Amino acid sequence: MPNTYTQLYIQIVFTVKGKQNLIPKSKQEELFKYISGIISNKGHKSIIVNGMSDHIHLFVGLKPSISISELARDVKNNSSKFINKSGWLKNNFSWQEGFGAFSYSNSQIDKVYNYILNQEKHHQEKTFKKEYTELLDEFDVDYLEKYLFDWIE
Repeated sequence: MPNTYTQLYIQIVFTVKGKQNLIPKSKQEELFKYISGIISNKGHKSIIVNGMSDHIHLFVGLKPSISISELARDVKNNSSKFINKSGWLKNNFSWQEGFGAFSYSNSQIDKVYNYILNQEKHHQEKTFKKEYTELLDEFDVDYLEKYLFDWIE
């Protein structure tokens, strides 16, 4: 689109259905690269994709050509198909419904990048539930706990 200029940095967070630890550590790098490719193929900038065996963080330079919901849907659908075709698991893999999305300014890119890069370290100190609800609170997002992800504690 001519004469359209944007600077949209979005962190998208979602979790494995049933909040299970289904993403094998040995396959995480391959999955994260695959998801980064999905983001790039949709015309967005993949800044970093990282996570744990039960959830994923995407940090994206978003183009306004599709909505955040469309991007999250496409990433979840295509990565689920990739995992299932790869045969990593005995059962069918899927992501939970829903996601969190949080916006950042250009000056916050390094901080968010490093936070996502160091997921393993963060989760030695806090659960994903605590991390996620802290993000919602920090961004002043109204939510009802009963509609958040299904947690296994």
